[in-house]
Amino acid sequence: MAADPTKPERETTASAPADASGLAAMIARASEQTDGGAGNDAGKARRGLPPVDKWNPPFCGDIDMEIRADGTWFYMGTPIGRAPLVRLFSTVLRRDEDGKTYLVTPVEKVGIRVIDAPFLAVEMDVGEESGEPVLTFRTNVGDVVAAGPQHPLRFQISGDNHELKPYLLVRGRLEALLSRAVMYQLVELGETVDLDGVPMFAVRSGEVVFPIMPEAELEKLSR
Repeated sequence: MAADPTKPERETTASAPADASGLAAMIARASEQTDGGAGNDAGKARRGLPPVDKWNPPFCGDIDMEIRADGTWFYMGTPIGRAPLVRLFSTVLRRDEDGKTYLVTPVEKVGIRVIDAPFLAVEMDVGEESGEPVLTFRTNVGDVVAAGPQHPLRFQISGDNHELKPYLLVRGRLEALLSRAVMYQLVELGETVDLDGVPMFAVRSGEVVFPIMPEAELEKLSR
């Protein structure tokens, strides 16, 4: 039977936390140090994200934690059903230059698996600023990010079915995959623009044009 990620169990290594509740306690203590008394209250922790990019703790091994493509977090094969716990984990998530994703505190760093992107964009709002459209996204862990120079959109064609997969840079090197519903909403805003003499299907946000694909390729996919 898979372990319950909300209940403590025997440690499996000398360095890495053995279960999600122990790791949550460690993260809560780190949040308290950096967030002015947030403790293990995930809602309060969202007021200020810990400065994970400034921490350089020792690597303490990998744990059996995985983020699936649909944004669901698993521990030892069991979904972590407590949303506050997932949000708390997300505040100390970091993707390093080695391409791997870690949970990081001031005293240790543990590796986890990410199948696609660590976050999922589940909602999009279309606004306007200085006459320019602004696309703001909400992730499944509570980040609210406006696409623009600091938070670019990128687009990838994947698989035999040539599936369009849009990604938004959320923070650090961490991206959110746009959910299918949000992706359809985004594509409806697309327009053809000329980029270096090539007609491109693209979207705009925050005075930035984000090319999706050449218009010729879009016509092929539409057939």
